[in-house]
Parts: sequence; structure tokens; C-alpha cells
Amino acid sequence: MNLLLLEEDDFVAADRALLRGRRLTHLHEVHRAAVGDQLRVGRLDGLMGRAILLRLEAGEAELTIELDQPPPAKLPLTLLLAVPRPKMLKRILQTVAAMGVEHLVLINSFRVEKSFWQTPFLAPEKIREQLILGLEQSRDTHLPHVTVEKRFKPFVEDRLPQLAAGTTALVAHPGPFPPCPRAIEGRVTLAIGPEGGWIPYEVEMLQAAGLTPVQLGERILRVETAVPALLARLF
Repeated sequence: MNLLLLEEDDFVAADRALLRGRRLTHLHEVHRAAVGDQLRVGRLDGLMGRAILLRLEAGEAELTIELDQPPPAKLPLTLLLAVPRPKMLKRILQTVAAMGVEHLVLINSFRVEKSFWQTPFLAPEKIREQLILGLEQSRDTHLPHVTVEKRFKPFVEDRLPQLAAGTTALVAHPGPFPPCPRAIEGRVTLAIGPEGGWIPYEVEMLQAAGLTPVQLGERILRVETAVPALLARLF
């Protein structure tokens, strides 16, 4: 945890906060903090700054807070991601938040197993939990906007063209396609498929919605590898 992320309920005054639970455990066991220590903090969806540890007990810590720094800018990116395996989903959500993705759309695909949609990790509170871990890692305070689309065809036909309009719109897919571009300026819409890739029908539908197929080379990557590789290349 490189940033103690504070939520509204943590504040007892404009410049005072109380910590309990996971973050308090982190202070004790990882930071090995002591009264008087200065800590890097941020307010969820707000500014970052510093805190002084006023009191540290077994069940509670009290901080005095000064917030005066903006968080890093978000990537101008809408990322469409076919729902991955549940264990991988947790890691990818953290990566998406850590890398600054602005908007994440979790979508269905022919090769997404039906059981994936039953995972508790898709519950809004579980998604938020993993996103916060990513923000703490990367020193950011602003949560990505996340939407879930369980029906591929209606989403791609009815909503994706508007989302992709005016952006560099790409679908990552192995095959005889141009290499993924580098250092894009402006907004990007990027679709990344499941482990087995998009089926041809899905690629055709994404193309009809305005997305251009691109590839990263001959190697087939896991989704959790493809996401940071593509984002690093694009931005």
C-alpha cells in the first residue's frame, strides 16, 4: 500500500480521520508506524496529501490530514474487457485501477463461461474492493467507472458505436492485422477478448461498430498480460 486511501466515513472533522480494519492492520504490520510518523494519504475521488499519526492503538488510529495535491490524470480510455476467470478478474481489476483506466466495461463473449457470471467477485462491492487496492498501489484516488454488459450483441449494436465515436477504436485479436499502434494521442476505445480470443462473428460485429482489429505479434498472451502490455504500448 503506497497510499492510505480515506473514505467519507473515516473523517471525523475536515482535517481528522480515524482508521480501523485492514488499513489499521497495514499500519501496524507493514508500515510499523509510530505516533508522529508522516504518512502519504488521499481522499477517495479527491485530493492527495499527507497525514500525521496522532494516536495508534490496537483497534484504532487517529490522523491529522492535509490534502493539497491532485491525483494523476486518468488515461483517456474506455476498455472493453470480456469477463475473465474469477481469480484473474481480481488481479485485472487492480491493474486497471493502477494504470489509470477511466472507464471499464465488462462484457460477455461466446468463450466466456456461463459460470464466470455467477462469481461473487462481480458484485459491485467486490469490484470496488479490488479497484481500491489498485489505487492504493499506484497512488491514485479516483475510481474507474465500471459498467457490466451481460448481452454482447445489444451492447455492441446499440451502445458501442456511440462510445467509440470520435476515439481511436481498436479490438485486440491475434491474426493478420496491423500491429497495435504506439503512443496514441486523444481518446481510445480498446476491446480485449477472453482467453480463447473473440470468435470471428464477434470480431465482425466489433468492426461494424467502428473498431479496427490490431495484434501484438505471434505470441498468444494471457488476458492479465495483454491488458498492461496493450495499455503501455498505447499510452
